[in-house]
Amino acid sequence: MKKYCLYLFFLSLSFSTFSQKVIPFVDFNFYFQNFQNGAFSIIDFQRIRDVKAGDDCVAYYDNKSNLVVYNGTEKKNLANLNVDFQVSDHLVAWRIGNTINMWDDGKLRTLSFNGIDYSVKDSVIVYSDSRYNSVNVYWKGEIYPLYSVVDDIYMPTFIGENIVAFKDNGNFYKIFWNGQIYDIGVWNGDITFNGGTDVLAYNDPTTRSFTVFDKGEFIEVESYFMNKYKAGRGVVVYEDLNGNLNLYKKSSKKQISNFSASMWEVKDEVVLWLENNFLKTIYLGDVKTICNFMPKDYLIKNDVIAYRNIMGGVSSFVNGINTEISNQMNAEYEIYGSSVLVKLFNSSFIVFQNGMKYYK
Repeated sequence: MKKYCLYLFFLSLSFSTFSQKVIPFVDFNFYFQNFQNGAFSIIDFQRIRDVKAGDDCVAYYDNKSNLVVYNGTEKKNLANLNVDFQVSDHLVAWRIGNTINMWDDGKLRTLSFNGIDYSVKDSVIVYSDSRYNSVNVYWKGEIYPLYSVVDDIYMPTFIGENIVAFKDNGNFYKIFWNGQIYDIGVWNGDITFNGGTDVLAYNDPTTRSFTVFDKGEFIEVESYFMNKYKAGRGVVVYEDLNGNLNLYKKSSKKQISNFSASMWEVKDEVVLWLENNFLKTIYLGDVKTICNFMPKDYLIKNDVIAYRNIMGGVSSFVNGINTEISNQMNAEYEIYGSSVLVKLFNSSFIVFQNGMKYYK
């Protein structure tokens, strides 16, 4: 009995460790609420505005026009005036004049007193600094210089969730990933990158091949250029010259569709495409059909697909299971972590999480 109780304890601990930190919404009383670990709680009783949320944090202006961040356990005031701010799943950055500040897991830091532009992603904040005409990246508590220029400063060619592609003032293309810089080569023209987390896809102009940068390695996936390619979390999908849809993952590739997919999308862990009016995805390596129509609208994030069902309501595909969350027409919906938040017409809400529906 003791072993069983101990097992349940550690099981519940593991669920709480990886559970969703913020699922924010404003109820019919204009209370700003959060859903976490199966329970609703109030973040702020007063009216708020300009909410921007990720998986682990939400930033907003309170009724006194203070910029506030909430991480599921506590609130912290960031600024007491209207400022430009950006939020990712884990980071918050804001600019007051030329000063760029940031919040990371409760810690505050000033990145630059001479900031020009900045971009916030899951694990990185990229910003330009006019003092040294430089561009730098913040990653896991450290600041790394990317390049400096003599003329007008410019932001990197591509900024992914934890990966950055850029060229210096000598037209030398490089990649920043995991605290290190990897060289691609010198090229006078432009290179079109598409990346997500840990991977970056591009047509290499020197080798004339379709190449994927995968966790520090350059992999030649095809010996000729691809016209269309998109990357997610460790995966790349591309369309070859014959219209076949191919998937690259962990140094291997396979064809997932040979019927000229009329639509396809990649984001985080989700690969989604429309084939002969069947909406399909990949789950645990197998092709799964979600529905036999093209939804009016849909959202994908992390491992979740939420979409407008045939009744005009909201359904989701999570962990290989299709679930009808609501049939109320035109209900609004968002994805937070592996959960779906649905707002009904009377400002009531449904949270679909771990196969359960919670109503507020």
